[in-house]
Amino acid sequence: MTLFDGTGGEYDARIVGVAGSQLVVELHGWLPRERESPLAVTLIQALQVGAKMDLTVQKAVELGVARIVPVVSQRSVVALAGERAARRVEHWRAIVLAACAQCGRNRVPEVALPERLDVWLARPVDGDIQRLVLSPRATCSLAMLPSPVLAQAGGRLELLVGAEGGLAPEEAQLAELAGFISVRLGPRVLRTETAGLAALAAIQFLWGDLKEETTDV
Repeated sequence: MTLFDGTGGEYDARIVGVAGSQLVVELHGWLPRERESPLAVTLIQALQVGAKMDLTVQKAVELGVARIVPVVSQRSVVALAGERAARRVEHWRAIVLAACAQCGRNRVPEVALPERLDVWLARPVDGDIQRLVLSPRATCSLAMLPSPVLAQAGGRLELLVGAEGGLAPEEAQLAELAGFISVRLGPRVLRTETAGLAALAAIQFLWGDLKEETTDV
């Protein structure tokens, strides 16, 4: 079996015994394997209904996202706060761990506590980062964006995705003032659970680790 502690690298191991509910394993050495994208992507996802959010968290991890920030937007059907929010975050973190084990990632992406989108947008930007927000009314596509900064290892990107009804006009304006560039994903209007994942796949193909020179895609 393969073991990892979430901070990078992994261990080859063998099960040598069972003690009650615990496994006894024998480690066969640490391997400095890395499977992280050179592009650190933060997904700022407006809360979705029911299993949609679980699916988005799971697939975002498989697509290499480094951090997930759940936010409550004006059009979010779901609103989380207090103890209920903390329980949901623990649930999502368990999904993240399972997704890491499934796809072979050995660094565990962070899941932040939910907060209001307008509050999150009011925070100062931490260093040099590319900020994108999905909008069916945008005139710019992902492929039209300049890529020199993103193409370099250590590049950072934040992707903002609205809820089922999209962002309210005031939220879209706040996002623009916060430095987010509106981008579209083709001629069709995608559901929130489709839009973010499609954008993550395209971003990783354009600037991350799904590029032709690093994979067979």
